Amino acid sequence: MTRLLPLALLVVLALLPLGLKDPYLLNALITTGIFTIGAMSLNLLLGYTGQLSLGHIAFFGIGAYVSALTSLGFDVGLPFGLRVTHEGWPPAAGFLLAVLISGLCGYVVGRLSFRVRGAYFVIVTISFAEVVRLVALNWIELTQGPLALTSIPFMTLGLPGLGEMTFKTKIQNYYLVLAVATLSYLLIARLVGSRFGRAMRGLKENEPLALSVGVDATRTLTIAATVSAAMAGAAGSLYAHYIRIIDPDVFLFSYTVTMVIMVVAGGKGTLIGPVIGGLIFGLLPVALRPVMAPEAQWIVYGATLIVILFVMPRGIAPALAALGLPKRAPAAPKPEPARASS
Repeated sequence: MTRLLPLALLVVLALLPLGLKDPYLLNALITTGIFTIGAMSLNLLLGYTGQLSLGHIAFFGIGAYVSALTSLGFDVGLPFGLRVTHEGWPPAAGFLLAVLISGLCGYVVGRLSFRVRGAYFVIVTISFAEVVRLVALNWIELTQGPLALTSIPFMTLGLPGLGEMTFKTKIQNYYLVLAVATLSYLLIARLVGSRFGRAMRGLKENEPLALSVGVDATRTLTIAATVSAAMAGAAGSLYAHYIRIIDPDVFLFSYTVTMVIMVVAGGKGTLIGPVIGGLIFGLLPVALRPVMAPEAQWIVYGATLIVILFVMPRGIAPALAALGLPKRAPAAPKPEPARASS
């Protein structure tokens, strides 16, 4: 059952906009899909290596700002009288640079913190996110600070044989996000099913044993952090070109908490878990908004999380997998050895 669940879910999500006429719901699905990509990237660290990043939103925000600035262009002064002027490039180039620069930041953070790991990694990621937020808030000449970067162009891609396509409508952005989410899922599945994925899981389950068989812990965890950050940067780029306005609030700690909730409730260390958690906790506020006050919405949101964790402590996806496991038949008794006649 669980093997067919991702394919069935993909088919449902691909057909869903065809019968959905409410633009508000479609907008909620798009933003939920973007943050689900962020949750999948976080799951690569939290679920498969056991390393909790509480500053993961930093890479999301870096991707958003890099993609926006690459598309808009900028003219900024640097120390020693230097000045850098950049003319706007196509949004697709901004998307690629967002992935590369976010991945590079993930590599640097990983190299600095994975030698000590544990609580030190959590502290480094939180500190890094706060530093990046302060840079975005105070470097007004580059980021416009609290005034925000506005009029970010729509995502545009050149398609062979079809010319250039600009993703202006909600339907177009929905399928763009779905395509990137699907590619991210396949990349993670390929990665965790490889020898490198076995090394990640080995470090999570029994690090001394993994080290004894030749696993390079720092290298493995740093690569995982780099891929995770690059994927979060891709989500940030999609967010910037869809919302078309970015300010320092994109680095809010609550966004990281939302991603952690999506991963833990859906089932950390599973491929489909962050997708299920993302859909539930991304769309739950939308479903509750018409029927109750904001305060009550947060109470129901928290109560739902608590119930899920109490009833299914490993998450929704592992619980579904357990339901689909066939019951083992009792082992047949072993035949007694024949006794030699006297």
